[in-house]
Amino acid sequence: MPLFRPLVPCCLLLCLIATLATGAAAAEFPKDFAAFQADLSPVIFLQLDTTPKHYRQIEPSLFHLCLDHADQLAMLSDEQRLATIVKLADFIDRTRDETGSRILIGADRPIIGLLDPARGLEPSEITAIATGYAAPSTVFKQDTATESIRQVADDFLAAVGTIAARSAPATIVVLGHGSPEEIQSYSIPFGRLADTLVNGAASSGTAAAPVDLGHLVLICDDCYSADFLINLGSAIEARCRDRSLSLRSLPIMIAGTNRDRVGHADFGEKFVPHFWKDVIELFFVRRPRPDAVTLRDFFENVDNMMYGYGRVPVFTGARVSGYRLVDPTLCQDPVFFVPLSDDNLSELRTILRLPADAPLPRFLDIG
Repeated sequence: MPLFRPLVPCCLLLCLIATLATGAAAAEFPKDFAAFQADLSPVIFLQLDTTPKHYRQIEPSLFHLCLDHADQLAMLSDEQRLATIVKLADFIDRTRDETGSRILIGADRPIIGLLDPARGLEPSEITAIATGYAAPSTVFKQDTATESIRQVADDFLAAVGTIAARSAPATIVVLGHGSPEEIQSYSIPFGRLADTLVNGAASSGTAAAPVDLGHLVLICDDCYSADFLINLGSAIEARCRDRSLSLRSLPIMIAGTNRDRVGHADFGEKFVPHFWKDVIELFFVRRPRPDAVTLRDFFENVDNMMYGYGRVPVFTGARVSGYRLVDPTLCQDPVFFVPLSDDNLSELRTILRLPADAPLPRFLDIG
């Protein structure tokens, strides 16, 4: 877990702070992840009690969290800024610890799938892994001979609304084409999906009952999936505010691609998105299988497996000592968004020195 390293010599620490000030122009946070990696990550890493492998898993999350609050960080002294960034890394890590045991695929946990109608995966790519874990599954994919795109979209959303209204855990898997605004394969805007989730959850109790989507997991493996899920999470919050509904929890949301990134797939007669391909390889093909697949399995193992896309390992002897970037367009770096409680939000405001009522998203990218 990231903590300050008190034994870093004072002279070195002063050099690190000077580097931070120089790399960040003393008042500006890098807007580019590559600049963050080059200028700030070496400084930050030296202050953390962690491994290079672990740091690279939280590094994009830390960058985006800092970027979201760059104006607040710019108001701090160089020493305060470094200390705050280290605390944010610790906050991300503790949130990973708190949520890592959440089950994503397991016995009696329904899986609802939506597959691209043209060259998407066959339903068996979801039903097989579901059966392997004794999970019931329902998969929607257009039969062009008998169904319209609108009909399949309506049926899928009806199923999503039903599980949103229940308190029983369930997982939704969307594989296909996407944009920041919609699930393109079926023309489902993020706002329509947000309405479906909020309406379903709101129908499950009294008018005063909070909206609770914490029993759901949504996995999207398509282009711009992180952008889509950020828009979805923000839309759910907005819908609740507009209707004066209390929001207890958002769902866990998992994106196969990071912000502003297209997804990649292995093409043949069908295309197999890389993220879901690695899920199948790790948790269905390989033996022995775990009893259940958890969020930690995803953000440690799947994320680690996908790190090789666009990068090649650097060896020291027989050991992988790092990675060299070859083609940044192939890097997907999946994102794992988890809901934040009121206590989590209060702690985050304290770390950032924000007012107690400062608005913050109720979800966090934990890498």
